Amino acid sequence: MSRAALLVLADGRFPAGGHAHSGGAEPAVREGRIRDAAELADFCRGRLHTTGLTSAALAAAAALGHDPAELDRAADARTPSPALRGVARRLGRQMMRAARAAWPGPELDALAAAFPRGTHQPIVLGTAARAAGLGPYDAAHCVVYETVSGPATAAVRLLSLDPFQATAVLARLAPEMDEVAARAAGAAHEGVGALPAASAPLLDITAEQHATWPVRLFAS
Repeated sequence: MSRAALLVLADGRFPAGGHAHSGGAEPAVREGRIRDAAELADFCRGRLHTTGLTSAALAAAAALGHDPAELDRAADARTPSPALRGVARRLGRQMMRAARAAWPGPELDALAAAFPRGTHQPIVLGTAARAAGLGPYDAAHCVVYETVSGPATAAVRLLSLDPFQATAVLARLAPEMDEVAARAAGAAHEGVGALPAASAPLLDITAEQHATWPVRLFAS
């Protein structure tokens, strides 16, 4: 395994499109549920243990080489919001472009051919991790970090939050990120039927509302 490849894949500057999405932070800020660093930490923790766990397990399963068609159906079933399903596939297409440039190979080519309109982003990420010589725990780690770093970065822009405070939120969540990544990878080893289906209904509801806003800073 390459530690450097893991850093490349997890880097926020990897051109996979995540910078344009707030992970639900934008509607949460508008509704007054995120007003400071403490509330950002609560938001990120809730996201980590629900949608983060679910997405990390999908990525870990893809890194193990589970059937991508089965994983795509599993991801759809775990994403009740049409808006978020659309976002996941758009991000999957962007991740695919970046991953095939970084780690060209037959598995990514086959996945792109099987899903010309894009599959869910965690599935592409897990396949990219596999192409980069990384394992399921690495893929899960990338997802859990992205799950909390996206809202934290968005909060800096939305609230003019001190970036040092936002970074401190991420640092304090690090032990929980490790725990969630381990749970996700463990479930992936048990098969697609054992993947978690933790959800956050409020994120689904606000995603649908956010998609109708005529003016917004983030795509989701």
